[in-house]
Parts: sequence; C-alpha cells; structure tokens
Amino acid sequence: MRKVYLVLAWALVVEVVIQAGAIALGMGALSHHVSEGGVVDKASLEDRELSWVGEIGFPIHFINGGLVVPLLALALLVVSFFAHVEKGRRVAAVVFVLVFVQSTLGYSITDSPYVGAIHGANALLVFGASLYAARLARVSASAVVAAKAYEDARS
Repeated sequence: MRKVYLVLAWALVVEVVIQAGAIALGMGALSHHVSEGGVVDKASLEDRELSWVGEIGFPIHFINGGLVVPLLALALLVVSFFAHVEKGRRVAAVVFVLVFVQSTLGYSITDSPYVGAIHGANALLVFGASLYAARLARVSASAVVAAKAYEDARS
C-alpha cells in the first residue's frame, strides 16, 4: 500500500503541473485569438465548440481540476489509512483539504475574479503538500528496507 500511496502522491504532483500547463495554454491561446482580431463573447463561450487553437486548455483544466485531482486526493486519503507511512494520514488529509479549497476557489472565480490569485497560490500549496507526501512515502519505504536489511544481518 505504501507504493500506492507513493504513486498517488506523485500523480497529484504531475496533475498540478498539467493544470498549470493547461490553463497557460488556454489563456495564451485566448490572448492570441483576441490579438488576431478574434472575439470572445457569451455566445462563443456557450457554444462549446473549439473556435481557436489552444482553447482545449480550458476544458482540460476544468475536467482535471473538477474531477481527476479531487478523486486522486480522496484516494490518497483512503490509502493513507492502510499504507503505514509515518505522518502519511496527516499529510494526506492536508492534501485533501487543500484540493477541496482549490476546487471551491476554482468554481468561485466566475463570481469574484480576484479569487483567481488565491486559486493560483493554493495550487502551489497543493503541489508542495503532494510532493511532501511523495517524499514521506519514499523515506518511509527506505526506512523499512533498511530495517529489514538490519534484521536479516543480525539473524
């Protein structure tokens, strides 16, 4: 289970990087589209068809942030109860709470665009906490291997 914990933690780290890349792609494409004389209005947003290159970044960011990342964080929390990683439960709970806050902030941006600044900063916290969880699992696994080797050497 420790390996599952490790894989889930690293998957969350990778997902945060994908999220950053996807939103940067979408925003860069939007900026390019407008600078080339393109128009973005309510009708074009509701139309749900890709109208410019790079717009795919927005749905990737939305699906990953609204579904994939929360499911990974929940799975990490559940696995943490069986993985026997030192401090693993606590760190997984922190990751889960940060992801919950991140999702809530993401859905609140349309009501208050300034929330986007907090959303971006919290993404860095999710990244750091997930990275810390992965490092904990790795250190914990190394400690188990070392302890087993020590016991074998004493036998």
